[in-house]
Order: sequence, then structure tokens, then C-alpha cells
Amino acid sequence: MFPGPGNTTESPGAVASSIVVDRKGGTPLTFAELIRARYAVRAYRPDPIPDDLLAQVLEAGRLAPTASNRQPIGIVVVHTAGRETDVDRIYDREWFGQAPLVLCVCIVPAKAWVRAVSDGRNYGDVDAAIVMDHMVLAATELGLGTCWVAAFDPVAAREVLELPDGVEPLLFTPLGFAADRPRAKVRRPLAELVHRERW
Repeated sequence: MFPGPGNTTESPGAVASSIVVDRKGGTPLTFAELIRARYAVRAYRPDPIPDDLLAQVLEAGRLAPTASNRQPIGIVVVHTAGRETDVDRIYDREWFGQAPLVLCVCIVPAKAWVRAVSDGRNYGDVDAAIVMDHMVLAATELGLGTCWVAAFDPVAAREVLELPDGVEPLLFTPLGFAADRPRAKVRRPLAELVHRERW
């Protein structure tokens, strides 16, 4: 069951699934448990990520829906070992480079669906966000930690990742086994977010 409209703070211990606590993977979560279990991990162990777990995370991104199924994205997998200086250039936080891997979701705006009949809005950013969210939730299910990062240096990211013209870095996340614990989640109540029939 999801929390009620008035329950905006959740205890970090509310989801005690062994997949999250033991970091072993393989214990199924309900979707409600999964979205509560996900949190922004800001401390990582250096343990390597098994190839099969990485493959499952990337496959979740591949299967994510995109506007008109254009899939105008690319995912760059960066191994942090030996590239500490490069990783720091992208986002200068100690925990960002602690994880063994960093993932970047890039977009190719020219390939994205555009709402051409009215305002010309390009949906590449939306597509990339959905792809990232799929990978983040898959990582959580597998006992891996992530943290959305948008406050990176885009110029440094382009240089470090050697992105060609027409490709833009949009979102990053470290990917690794968490070395911290979940914190209480504080969210606005549904009454502030949901509008019935009209705003």
C-alpha cells in the first residue's frame, strides 16, 4: 500500500527488504516497496559491479518508453578507477567518483520527437529522464545505489566523454553499492500536487 495523502515523511526503516539491506540482489520487491527503497546515495563502496547486474540496469534503460519510440538517447558507461581527475571535472563531489561506475544519459535532439503541430517542443529531455528513472529503479531492485546529478559541468562532460556534435549530456548517476543508509523522505502532500478536473 502507498502512504496516504497526509503521510509525507517516511521512516528510513519502512522498507526492510533484504535486497536493499543485504545488497545481494535477487529478492523481489513490489513496486510500492521499490519506489520507497530508492534514495539518493551519496557514499559508495569500491566493490566492482558484476557484469550481469550492469547489463540488467542498461537493459532497463533500453526498454524505457520514448516519444514515438524514437529512442534519441545514448548511455555512456564510465569506469571511475584511473579517471578520478576526469570524473571530478564533470562533478566535483567526493562521493560522485567513489562508485566504480558513472552512467551518463545523453540525448540527440535531432532524433527526438517534436510537437511540430503547435509549439515545436522537443521531447528528448523527457525521454532521457524516463530512461534514467528506469535504470535507477532497476539498480535499486538489484541492491545498487544511484543519485541523479544534473548540476554537472556540461563543457567538461562533453570533453571527458568525447561527445560528437549533436549529442548532449543530460543526466549522470554514480552506480555502485551504497556505503550510507536511507534517510527519511519528505514529500509534499497529495493535496498540494493533485488537481481534480482543472487547476
